Amino acid sequence: MAQKITVAELQLKLDGNKSEELMYGFAAGDRVILTMKANGASLGEVSVLQYPEVLKYKGQNIDEEKREFTVTAKGVYVFRFNNTARGKRSLAITLQRVPKDGTTKNFNTGVKWASVPDTTWTVVGRDIVKGYDSLRVQKTRKVVASEQKYEEIVIDKSQRVNAKTSFSDTRTFVDFDLPVNMVTKEESKKVVAWAYWVGVGEESNEFWKQNRKMIVGAVQGATTYFTTPLGGIAAGALTNLMMPVNGEDVEYGLTNAQGKNLFIQQKPYQPFDNGKGVAAYKRFTDAKMQQGKFYVVMANDNLVQPIDVNVKVSAIIEHIKYKDERYTDYEVKPRYEKMMAKEAQITLVKTPVTFDYK
Repeated sequence: MAQKITVAELQLKLDGNKSEELMYGFAAGDRVILTMKANGASLGEVSVLQYPEVLKYKGQNIDEEKREFTVTAKGVYVFRFNNTARGKRSLAITLQRVPKDGTTKNFNTGVKWASVPDTTWTVVGRDIVKGYDSLRVQKTRKVVASEQKYEEIVIDKSQRVNAKTSFSDTRTFVDFDLPVNMVTKEESKKVVAWAYWVGVGEESNEFWKQNRKMIVGAVQGATTYFTTPLGGIAAGALTNLMMPVNGEDVEYGLTNAQGKNLFIQQKPYQPFDNGKGVAAYKRFTDAKMQQGKFYVVMANDNLVQPIDVNVKVSAIIEHIKYKDERYTDYEVKPRYEKMMAKEAQITLVKTPVTFDYK
């Protein structure tokens, strides 16, 4: 005959209208024996449940009683004692288990709390693709209506640079702003290239006139968008201009506001371009150099002769106008049908488990 193992021996005391719960774990196949005896008046109600709410036994007005049941699956059992009277009640309880075989003889009947996955199912409606429809749709898009490039003269200025014996500043500058880019839905204007020229005195002016005559002859009968030799350099249509080799020279540089201030203070600075000569020019196409304010700085090292320096800047503007164009596009749209489906929702719930739960 299998051995009875005592799980608990208790003297339970309950105040009026109070209840108490005890929880123990049992192995599958255990035969559970619950023996109860009231000390005095009977206890109002006793129930045994397989957690959470599967009723195994319920008794009322307990004086002396013995109940047995067999555990079908390992789990936690709740023993609930309820005093329905106003006065105090006392109950002697003995709880025993008879293991099914030797493999569960040493089963730990303790209970602990653990976070256990709890799955609930909800019915949700989902749109399922049942097919596709091809539709012809009239749309509007922006296309280029016209595109042209032209030269814009930014500055054409003569600047005097004093000699050393004049007791005035021998360093000066000319500043200029490149045309501001403009972009709207209807049109855009952008600086795509520019060039600058510095030339000293009448010698450089004479060579400038010769260069102008040269481009007039070169572009006769041809479509062009520049009107000056510097515009031709900026556009990339000209690669060289005739330059004077004799005459007074100037130290020059192209820089920003910080560089200009350092130059005037005769301190080292970082120019975008610099040199020394009777005349010079430079083209810029880098996108980072197509907007903003720039400074042409100049210095005269002649002791007695002041110089007049002509500064020219020309920019090439790309002007694009847009128009609306209607066209037919094909769109593929799915057809949906509502389908009902079960969807699992898993949450962690604090629940009592047998002591060997992992």
